[in-house]
Amino acid sequence: MLVDFNTLPEESRVWIYQANRSFSDNEIIQLKEQLNTFIEAWTAHGKDLEAGYKIVYKRFIVIALNQNLNTATGCSIDASVHFIQELEKQYNVDLMDKMNVSYKQGEFIAYKPLIDFKKMAQQKAVSKNTIVFNNLVTNIAEFNNNWEVPASESWHSRFIK
Repeated sequence: MLVDFNTLPEESRVWIYQANRSFSDNEIIQLKEQLNTFIEAWTAHGKDLEAGYKIVYKRFIVIALNQNLNTATGCSIDASVHFIQELEKQYNVDLMDKMNVSYKQGEFIAYKPLIDFKKMAQQKAVSKNTIVFNNLVTNIAEFNNNWEVPASESWHSRFIK
């Protein structure tokens, strides 16, 4: 059952998929239609899952699930992964690779393989104050408070001296 992301409880589980490029305005319109359809039909053992999503900075797909109503099961999580993999093929975009880093350069969102981000940190091209996206957050409260943070407050800090 599709609900507005902002109405979900703070303890709702989140999954963040970062794209290796920005989506165009037309792609976002299509993505929203596809996400609406998927989430409306998303179930766990035949029970509706109350979920919502947002697309942030034309680059991140954030799906949230109210686990107070029904929890995700292996099959329902598999269905969501399959859905995301289909989006990757359709839009020729990488959404599942967790070995990449997104960070802010002014108002621009940059995307680098982790190895390149490490080199940039060594060369002082990024600092402890660089705003990074911590896609390891697990619920809406963490998403709201700890997703977009200085590198010093994230797992990225291990690369920055």
